[in-house]
Amino acid sequence: MAAHFPRLAYSAALLGPGSEVLGFDTPQSTDHDWGPRLLLFLGPADLNTYNDAIDQALRQELPAQIHGYPTDLARRTAEGAAPAHAQPNEIEHSVRLTSVRVFFHQSLRWDPDKELRAVDWVTFPEQSLRSVTAGRVFHDGLEQLEPIRARLRYYPHEVWLYLLATQWRRISQEEPFMGRCGQVGDELGSRLVAARLVRDLMRLCFLMERQYAPYIKWFGTAFSRLCCADALTPILLRALGADSWPEREQALTLVYEFVAGMHNDLGITEPLSAQVQPFYDRPFQVLNAERFADAIQAAISDPDVQALPPNLGAIDQFVDSTDVLNYPERFNRLKLMYEGIGREVLP
Repeated sequence: MAAHFPRLAYSAALLGPGSEVLGFDTPQSTDHDWGPRLLLFLGPADLNTYNDAIDQALRQELPAQIHGYPTDLARRTAEGAAPAHAQPNEIEHSVRLTSVRVFFHQSLRWDPDKELRAVDWVTFPEQSLRSVTAGRVFHDGLEQLEPIRARLRYYPHEVWLYLLATQWRRISQEEPFMGRCGQVGDELGSRLVAARLVRDLMRLCFLMERQYAPYIKWFGTAFSRLCCADALTPILLRALGADSWPEREQALTLVYEFVAGMHNDLGITEPLSAQVQPFYDRPFQVLNAERFADAIQAAISDPDVQALPPNLGAIDQFVDSTDVLNYPERFNRLKLMYEGIGREVLP
């Protein structure tokens, strides 16, 4: 760029989908869709003017390899051959030219020139937010990428409270079911409920540590990097591996009390009892997690957040479909649903 386009302002980064963006890639990652790649951002007018010239310069002058990895990875097919359109002595590179506005529109269906509303935040999947705030900006000559990423770094305080309240509510809705399934001899059902509770408790920990959760392949790996992971991982594994529902309950009880302590450490509500208690007259120990949901919900004063559907939370707190969460044109449509439900519940 310095040699051929010395006066051109641009930014260069590696953002968006990809295990290497998240920092979770291993040698196994290199067997497909992996190699030296880059996003090169230009202003809209410059993109129209210089796109072809920059592409041609890269095709002709990029080195054949970087650290042993071929830069013409994009030309490789599953059989290792070049596609028919490939030109001899040209590199079919993985440098994508785009603009800042186009990138964020394609990633989130959001215009970075506009303000972020509460309904925008809750309809961005966490995995998408993590992908655009992870990675690395190598050069920000446009002086746009870093300010936008700073805006997206994490949820505004009261949106965060709304998501925390929803996550506690999810846990409260299924707390007693693990033991009840086990009590009637449904061992498979008991294990399934326990696994759901473990996943919800892990997601709660991401929220309490203010970290976006990635999609399911890297969910456990990312959890292992949270501050609470060293203490909780052995107990969560014990809950998942237990051979009886009382053993399962014993492990989950320890987790409930630990995350209740984490909540109290946040100082966002008055301290709440972290001790489990019986579920009515039944022999099941629960935290009564709705207490935490109610207390957090009461701390929300932003009218835009209060107008969101109660207890629905963010999109990935109730949608578990790859075919929704991976496609911005689909998850963006849920804004209409949020706004419609919000109007229904307003007095």
